Amino acid sequence: MRITLFVGRPDLGGGARVISIYAERLQRRGHDVTVFARPPRTPTLKEKLRHVLRGRNLPADTLPSPSYFEGKNFKFTLLDRYRSATAGDVPDADVVIATWWETAEWAATFPPSKGAKVYFVQHHEVFAGDPKRINATWQLPMHKITVAQWLSDLAAERFGDRDTSLVPNAVDLEQFSVPVRGKQATPTVGLMYSTVHFKGCDVSLAAFTRAAEQVPGLRLVSFGAVQPAESLPLPEGSEFVFQPPQERIRDLYGKCDAWLFGSRSEGFGLPLLEAMACRTPVVATPAGAAPELVAQGGGILVPQEDPDAMAAGIVKICRSDEAGWRQMSDNAWSVASRYTWDDATDRFEAALKKAIEKGRSGRVAA
Repeated sequence: MRITLFVGRPDLGGGARVISIYAERLQRRGHDVTVFARPPRTPTLKEKLRHVLRGRNLPADTLPSPSYFEGKNFKFTLLDRYRSATAGDVPDADVVIATWWETAEWAATFPPSKGAKVYFVQHHEVFAGDPKRINATWQLPMHKITVAQWLSDLAAERFGDRDTSLVPNAVDLEQFSVPVRGKQATPTVGLMYSTVHFKGCDVSLAAFTRAAEQVPGLRLVSFGAVQPAESLPLPEGSEFVFQPPQERIRDLYGKCDAWLFGSRSEGFGLPLLEAMACRTPVVATPAGAAPELVAQGGGILVPQEDPDAMAAGIVKICRSDEAGWRQMSDNAWSVASRYTWDDATDRFEAALKKAIEKGRSGRVAA
């Protein structure tokens, strides 16, 4: 297949990583993959003044960022400037894949020669623009591929699309794997640091503080794509690693007794699987794929916006005996190892072929 793939913003986010994994694996299977993205936009005068006068950070989409797309086996192209893509920017193809609500708007205008239209849905992105426009993209004549059951349910129940392809994310067990181990000598929990509100880092940090009152010497390990902000500080004595190399991340997961996932909203939640692959039980809110993953063992599901419940989960894991903790650790690894990126790419490839067939039959406009 000739595949054109659009990225909303090339960066180090989990969604971008998933897109790059599929692009690389599809290219490796003999498909011709081209990825397009926009360069950073120019900040507005208002944004510049806030940055200079008030010390506020410039918006992320105005800053250059390292990403998962450079140096790969597929073609990666930046548009000439920050703008919408047009049909004239892209080659003729068998399939064109939108991966963000704005890119879905672009692809919707393309003629059939640019390929059957696919919408790879990794979240309900109403946090990132006009909700009316974003919701309208769910009703565009495109075959949807979703990463979690809740997104397929949303497509069916709210937008009337009951023919989506569910392709859950996987985890690379060569990258995210550690030997069988026991509890830490010093009780330790970890989290991915983010200042994005829906990521719920504030909830996880509050839970840590409350759990530390009951677990003497409780330690926190964290990493993230941004430096800790004054508005959301890490507890004193925490270990924090800024943008760690991929090969180091498993060591961070692997030095924890539990991994905290306090999201208010999440498309999937890759850190869940990564931590579980590193034999670290999770204490998670029911966001993204957490309900399916935690239900299979290897963690504790707690209500959202409830740091007390999360703290109780931390205390339970830290106070468990060695045998009990190892059982939960083994369960976590077992869940993470059941489904590979090869499995996911099989399903993703099949979904693309389904989109092409739907376009030919007229069930979805190409």
